[in-house]
Parts: sequence; structure tokens; C-alpha cells
Amino acid sequence: MSIHLVIIDALNLIRRVHAAQPGEPDVQNTARVCCQALSKIINVSQPSHIVAVFDHEGDDRGWRAELLPHYKEGRKPMPPELQAGMDVIQDAFMALGVDSLLSDGDEADDLIATLALKVADRGQQVTIVSTDKGYCQLLRPTLRIRDYFQQRWLDSRFIEKEFGVRPEQLSDYWGLAGISTSKIPGVPGIGPKAAVELLGNYPNLEAILAADDLPAKWQKKIDAHREQAMICKQVAALKTELQLGFNLQDIRFRQAVTS
Repeated sequence: MSIHLVIIDALNLIRRVHAAQPGEPDVQNTARVCCQALSKIINVSQPSHIVAVFDHEGDDRGWRAELLPHYKEGRKPMPPELQAGMDVIQDAFMALGVDSLLSDGDEADDLIATLALKVADRGQQVTIVSTDKGYCQLLRPTLRIRDYFQQRWLDSRFIEKEFGVRPEQLSDYWGLAGISTSKIPGVPGIGPKAAVELLGNYPNLEAILAADDLPAKWQKKIDAHREQAMICKQVAALKTELQLGFNLQDIRFRQAVTS
């Protein structure tokens, strides 16, 4: 059987829809607009399997914050009315035939990455629906990322134009240049331009750290922050070996029957 698994980065979709609502945001209206988006995604992609993945609830900031205490610090929290309405939205998704999956302790990103690669590495098609460019490190012929809001594919050409590196070098790039919005510092003094130049000469961060021929302008900066660079790369990379606790049959798409 040919498989096409569509994975919805649920909060990426929901929070953008909610923020775009005119006037006082309403959860019922957010659920309605999200379901309109899901219906369009389903009609275009024709999935055999589909799931909406949510971040776990609670104050645990996960393993990344243990490595980098300031990771995602200061990010705007979810509006209370939206948090309280998650059951309403998940019920609306289920009415369309889209089950919801909550991560357990890890970020939804890691759960999505694990599930996506489990299917894609078996030669089956996977589409991740998200605006998050972090998923682009997973790109391969059987795995693609769709930005629903910009109606574009976040593919290899996009990554090369946006960052100047190959998809498989993204975590190395962020280990060097950091991600300011997530409070991932990278290596002080190594910006995007330098990271691109370094990764044009060396395949990854490990090779850069092992090199004995780095130009002096970079050698001193990197030597002073070798451990930090590797931690930043680890935090920017996605975990792909989580225990899923379910199988594909559980998220097989069955078109909801309307009366």
C-alpha cells in the first residue's frame, strides 16, 4: 500500500490563525478557521494517514532548556483563552477525521521528526505542514515541508537561498550562528555570513572544530566556545529516536461522514 502521511504542526497552525482573528479572538472561530485550513490541506494532499501533533502541557521546558537555560526564554505564552479551548479545537479536528497526538515531555518538534523519519526512511511520502524552518534539516526525497500560510514548499532551494547551506547542515549552521528568537547563542562573533563560509569549506561543525587550518580570524573565536557550539548544535537538531507508542494504523485517515 502506498502511504502519504501528513503531519500537522498543530500549535504552529492554531496560534497563527488565532492571532489573525479580527477583534477579540474567539476559540470557536479559531477552531472553524483551522478546520477550513485542514480541509484544504486534506483536499490537496490526499493523505492516507494524518495526525495533528501538539506540545505537552505543563511547566517542564524540556531537555533543551537543561542544556541552554535561556532557551526560548521570554517567548510570548499561549493566550489563556486559547489554552482553555484546546479540547474544543481537538474535538473539531477529530470531527474531520484528524486525530490529535500530544508529546510527552519532549517538544512536539521531536515527536514530529521521529514519526516523519520513521515513515520517510521506509520510502513512503511524508508532508509536514508548518512554517518552522527547523524541520528542513529532515528534508529528503520522501519528506517535504509545506508552509500553508505562504503557500510554498520549504525545500532545498529555499534553504540554500534563505541560509546558504544544505538542509543537512542546518544544525551545524545554527550551532555557529545561533538562533536569536530561540535564545540559542551560537559562537559569539560568528554570524550567518561566516557560518556559511565555514560550512562551504567543511562539511559540518565537528570538522570545523577538528580543523588545524582555520583562518586566525575565526580560530580564536571558535576555540573559546567549542563546547557552547556543540551544545547549540545539539539543541538546534531534532531528536528522531523517540518511543512513539502507536502505529500508523492508529492515524489512518478516514473521511468524516457528514449527515
